[in-house]
Amino acid sequence: MEYRIQDLHQLPLVARLFRDEVLLAGKEKTKPKKFAFVGEMGIGKTTFILELIRQMGVSGVEGSPTYSLVNEYHSEKFGEIFHFDLYRIESEEEAFDIGIEEMIYADNAYCFIEWPERIHNLLTSEFVWVHFTRDEESGFRTLNVKS
Repeated sequence: MEYRIQDLHQLPLVARLFRDEVLLAGKEKTKPKKFAFVGEMGIGKTTFILELIRQMGVSGVEGSPTYSLVNEYHSEKFGEIFHFDLYRIESEEEAFDIGIEEMIYADNAYCFIEWPERIHNLLTSEFVWVHFTRDEESGFRTLNVKS
């Protein structure tokens, strides 16, 4: 599945489509809840995730968890949501130190992880990979979703 973002004004629409077509797809037990977001610095991973969390019914969404590593939210409809920014993590051991395994393996929690390559060995097959790319000529951003 692929989504294209031409400019920031489209972000709420694309996040809503992602919510409806990816998060709400399938039967309750098979709906994906774990997501790994990959893309270069500044491509819009954080901005997209924050808008997605808003589209999940969370108000008061904070900025990037770059320094805190994780922000935790609660949605009436979706439940527990963890947003990780692992840019500053240098090893999987550091991730264990913050208790990441308890959060990413929580059965009913949604997990959105930026810079997942830092903990690649900890991620199970249930993670859906979302790759962000940018067309340098047009400026379009593409989100490619791979189960």
